Amino acid sequence: MTSRLGLAAGPTGLGTAALRIASAAAAPARAAPPRGAPSGGVAAPRLYGPGVVRDDEALALAVDDRLVAWIQEEGIFAGEADRLRHQSYGRLVMLTHPDTNDPDQLMLAARWAVALWAADDLYTDDQSAGADATLVAPRLLGALAAIDAPALLGRYAGQLRDALAGDDVLIALRSSMEWLARHATPSQLHRTRHEIANMFVSWNAAASWRTAGRVPPVWEYLMARHFDSFVPCMVMIDIVGGYELPAVLYADPRVNRAVMLAGSAATIANDLRSMAKEERPELGDVNLPVLVAAEERCSLREAVDISVSYHAEVVRAFEAAHRELLVVPSPELQRYLLGLRAWIGGSDEWHRTSGRYRS
Repeated sequence: MTSRLGLAAGPTGLGTAALRIASAAAAPARAAPPRGAPSGGVAAPRLYGPGVVRDDEALALAVDDRLVAWIQEEGIFAGEADRLRHQSYGRLVMLTHPDTNDPDQLMLAARWAVALWAADDLYTDDQSAGADATLVAPRLLGALAAIDAPALLGRYAGQLRDALAGDDVLIALRSSMEWLARHATPSQLHRTRHEIANMFVSWNAAASWRTAGRVPPVWEYLMARHFDSFVPCMVMIDIVGGYELPAVLYADPRVNRAVMLAGSAATIANDLRSMAKEERPELGDVNLPVLVAAEERCSLREAVDISVSYHAEVVRAFEAAHRELLVVPSPELQRYLLGLRAWIGGSDEWHRTSGRYRS
């Protein structure tokens, strides 16, 4: 398989002051200014959502430097250092994790960003880079093994190790988990694996659409995107911040709803920001506006407007869920909820500016 990657001082102590929490949760979101033309001349949409909490270019570059050093140390994604810097996953984690100014802490999320985007590109999306819908399931099985080692014994264990050492994506996933394990509790590691496994199930569903030549209805696509979202990145908010959201709270249905709404909001924004990239014929991807246009028999411009309105509904539902949880007397939960809010705003800013989606 090719190894090509498709790929101001921040606040501290978020969630420690009730007044600050309440004002942030109640603050109205805004529509981001348009930038560029994503698809077929359709202007980039304004999206309703939280603003950026912290934008520190020097910190982003420091993380990018560490990412380049990491792939070189691991011997993966050879020749991809310039592309990695161009796409700037350091900027992504700088924008989405504003409650730490430590580049080494931000690297916990940055490694995962590189590994998961590489898996998405090389396993599921970019046919020119070796993606093959008929191989998605076995490749993702290997990816699961890289983050949650199967209990094989004897020579079979050795054969598994050899297999995991022969694929850049698997090496990146394994290394990301090993680094995370040095900073996370067993509970945090378990939920990280759980959310990534959920995402992989959704990737398999999308692969089945391609192999069957089937266009999913919008509701089914949104159901898949509920699991194929940015939750596997958001689940690390507390780990990167150096605290732990108690497992009993993460499992609370009200908190789960807030997390999943935040993930869906960021993912629908991704669909809208990546339309130009996904028009490339070698990419086997679909997005919400294209499916809406087909189902509603409307123009792409009208479908973008419908998708933007749905995105705003999701963000407002997240804001309502956030307000409902303000009464819970847990500083860790309040800090985590503000982290979700920051992730939505920071992710959209990265999508609007990253070389990954602008070239």
